[in-house]
Amino acid sequence: MADGAQSDAFVAFEHVQKSYDGVSLVVKDLNLSIAKGEFLTMLGPSGSGKTTCLMMLAGFETATHGEIRLAGRPINQVPPHKRGIGMVFQNYALFPHMTVGENLAFPLEVRGMGKDERESRIKRALDMVQMGAFAHRRPAQLSGGQQQRIALARALVFDPELVLMDEPLGALDKQLREHMQFEIKHLHERLGITVVYVTHDQGEALTMSDRIAVFNDGKIQQLAPPADLYERPDNSFVAQFIGENNKLPGTIEELSGGKALVRLATGEVIDATPVNVTAKGQATLVSVRPERVEFKPEMMPQGAHMIDAEVLEVIYMGDILRARLKVAGTEDFVMKMRNTLGQTRLDAGQKIKVGWHPQDARALDPV
Repeated sequence: MADGAQSDAFVAFEHVQKSYDGVSLVVKDLNLSIAKGEFLTMLGPSGSGKTTCLMMLAGFETATHGEIRLAGRPINQVPPHKRGIGMVFQNYALFPHMTVGENLAFPLEVRGMGKDERESRIKRALDMVQMGAFAHRRPAQLSGGQQQRIALARALVFDPELVLMDEPLGALDKQLREHMQFEIKHLHERLGITVVYVTHDQGEALTMSDRIAVFNDGKIQQLAPPADLYERPDNSFVAQFIGENNKLPGTIEELSGGKALVRLATGEVIDATPVNVTAKGQATLVSVRPERVEFKPEMMPQGAHMIDAEVLEVIYMGDILRARLKVAGTEDFVMKMRNTLGQTRLDAGQKIKVGWHPQDARALDPV
């Protein structure tokens, strides 16, 4: 779905702005459409506006300007408890004095649901997150991962069409966090609910999302599926924020036929794909992903550029070897190599040539 709000969008932000002091805008003229059943992640650094957008959608913050619609209905004036939205927070927000079953019963009681139906829904929701045997425990008797599953079950127990998640896995250790990412992703696929997810963790966003909205300075910098964001960033901020990225400063020598000729700071000339550069003489940062860089002649893609490099260090990371190189005057150029049997050994101080396909080099705006 396109960036602009659509009449058939399930969630739509239309020219939404938010200011806390009446002067500076935390969210600047946001237009965003989310399809029914979509898993959309709002990704960005702290202070970029992503959480504020989620809180406005939930009803905990009010838009300074613009309209938010849910299933075509304006909801700016609708209180949070009448929006029918499920919420999952980083701190779980479970009632410590209630059992797991009582925590799940609470949103059902608020909606006036009878006891038999409550018990049926609670059992179904707990089974959904593999916590059926824990209904009589209190939150303090559960691990962090178990508490997060209960928080997820509580958000789903009343069958909301929309679930909002605010950094829900931030308090978990790395292994459990990665496991929960797949659990939430599979749960979303199974139930077909619409999820709006907020995180600053790029790996989490790439793993789970149908589309990602990358926020910075109160605006969406790019809205696209994960592979498009990673492979085809629209600007230098997105290229640097999503995944690891090499940046080579240079100047546009020539633009023609969808190609840019770039003279690097140390004089080498390379081809690149122009993205948001438009004129000869313009400063640029050429973006190249570390895994697209090769140093073995037999592995070089056809049309690859060759450039001198010096190995500064090689770090063993288990499944990959990460080499830091000096390339075109830049000393933080990274090349990633698969840790395979017979991998050519590289040593600090070694002089090599590296290369990449011109399509993998993107000429972007200078930061």
